[in-house]
Amino acid sequence: MAVPTGTVQTFQQVGIREQLSDAITMISPDETPFYTMARKGTTKSRTPEWLRDTLREPSATNINVEGDDATGNTQTQPDRLKNVVQLFDEVVIVSDTARAVETAGRQDELKYQVAKAGKALKRDVEMRITGNYASAVGNASTGSQLGGAEAWLETNVSRGSTGAAGGYNSGTGLVDAATDGTERAYTEALLKGVIKDVWDAGGQPTKIMMTGTKKQTASTFAGIATQQNEIQGERRVTVYGAVDLYKSDFGVHEFVPNRFIGSGTGRTATNGLYPGSSALVLTPNTWEVRMLQAWTVTPLARTGHAEKRLLKAELTLCCKEERANGAVADLL
Repeated sequence: MAVPTGTVQTFQQVGIREQLSDAITMISPDETPFYTMARKGTTKSRTPEWLRDTLREPSATNINVEGDDATGNTQTQPDRLKNVVQLFDEVVIVSDTARAVETAGRQDELKYQVAKAGKALKRDVEMRITGNYASAVGNASTGSQLGGAEAWLETNVSRGSTGAAGGYNSGTGLVDAATDGTERAYTEALLKGVIKDVWDAGGQPTKIMMTGTKKQTASTFAGIATQQNEIQGERRVTVYGAVDLYKSDFGVHEFVPNRFIGSGTGRTATNGLYPGSSALVLTPNTWEVRMLQAWTVTPLARTGHAEKRLLKAELTLCCKEERANGAVADLL
């Protein structure tokens, strides 16, 4: 049928009121599993320190003669470790006009932008504390830097050829970053080897943290069978193609995907995220985040027609005992 002559249609109509949803969709992830896992503490120093110690090696030949005179055994002192605090911040500036106009999805532009900035700042912290970053004291013109978790690990680390562990340098009092080696396939044998090394050293690893790609690889390990089950007698079927808990000879370990793990100096990011060439085998109670300045939002002085807010946190990562942790590194 033809449209009658003179019919008003929306294509020519002037003044149609727009319809804008009063909600804002944000897909950017903000989970921070390592920060959430770590214990929380405080510090009053820019370079907080802590001690670690070990027992001497066991001896099956500890044999003594009845009535013999006792002689002293050489005793060792604890190791003294430290890390450097790092200052994280984000500044939000919103004009008075931007706060005065009516907006969709938020009542106050300033509060909305502050909330966004807070989530972004937490992601920065997560990426730093899980990464392969050396520590640096800083100076009057250069910010201090904390050493990340991957850089701390040196004892129970499986690396590709040409790779080298980092770790705490007692001579400099700083954490050295690891040197990336030749990449190789992520296999169950590599993971089992590091879990055993951590257990041999006295660790109780309960979490294995890796990127989503590496978790998908771990879910294909040969020892993991695909299972199916019927749902409530219906024809729908669930196929289990993923692994959340992995039982080794030394306990049960949770596979934890982390979007922000794997960053480091010289590594290349794609869309702001790193491929994550390492899987970290973690004993959670050996990690602590210590705050010098807690998470705060501070109004800055007004210099014109805008409101300013400074979000900040100053903190460091304490690795209480790196020998209770490990890493499978240089993975494809």
